Amino acid sequence: MRIVSSKTLRNDYSAVAADAHECGEPIFVTRNGAEDLVVMSHEAFLARERMLDERAAVLEAEADYRLRGVSYGLDDAASMLRAARSAQGVA
Repeated sequence: MRIVSSKTLRNDYSAVAADAHECGEPIFVTRNGAEDLVVMSHEAFLARERMLDERAAVLEAEADYRLRGVSYGLDDAASMLRAARSAQGVA
């Protein structure tokens, strides 16, 4: 976990951005010593969004199974994930 001050972000944006791309993890930005922002590379953000979408799809499938006894095979689940990503414009 990397923590930088807002002053560091402002004065050395290029280095902070390079670090965000290199590590692929969020960087926490403080202001006056207190937590203020979290920044990450665009690629890391998209990967996180995909992971959250997949997790939501799994939770939805589990809820369907528990409430209605509906289960999905691996091919069905993969198709549902592709359809959800396509609907959101995510590759």
